[in-house]
Amino acid sequence: MEVILKSDVPKLGNAGDVVKVAEGYGRNFLLPKKLAIEANAQNKAVIKQMKDASVRRAAKERGSAEEFAKQFAGVTLKFTRKAGEGDHLFGSVTSADVAQELEQRGLKIERRRIELEHPIKTIGEFDVPIRLHRDVNASVKVVVSKDAEAEHAAAPAAAPAETTEA
Repeated sequence: MEVILKSDVPKLGNAGDVVKVAEGYGRNFLLPKKLAIEANAQNKAVIKQMKDASVRRAAKERGSAEEFAKQFAGVTLKFTRKAGEGDHLFGSVTSADVAQELEQRGLKIERRRIELEHPIKTIGEFDVPIRLHRDVNASVKVVVSKDAEAEHAAAPAAAPAETTEA
């Protein structure tokens, strides 16, 4: 089945592209969600208008994404978590944690745009990529350190000195 994409679909194509998809995928997913329209003669005439509008909109979005990406330069997020042996965290730092910390700094970003493959589960420094636009990426530095209170609690307490009476 051939469809014309009305919006960008990851791993399939961009708005205005004519793509071949499985019949079920097209009829049960793309068409009901209004992500695509059937590629018939009448709709193919609309492709040119859609592509022109899409190119203009993409250029504008890319420009604003590049400006937004400049705000991420030099941003370092610090997280303190409880950790056990081998600096392995008892929890993890997820994309939701990164998004929440960025929002507190005035950089509102959707959690899904933070491309953290797996939650961070160890102490250290990490570069976390953020996809602002299909052609524009930024990254933030994430520093995960040990919780000082947990470190003191893990250290054995000094044994009280014994007193001997003579």
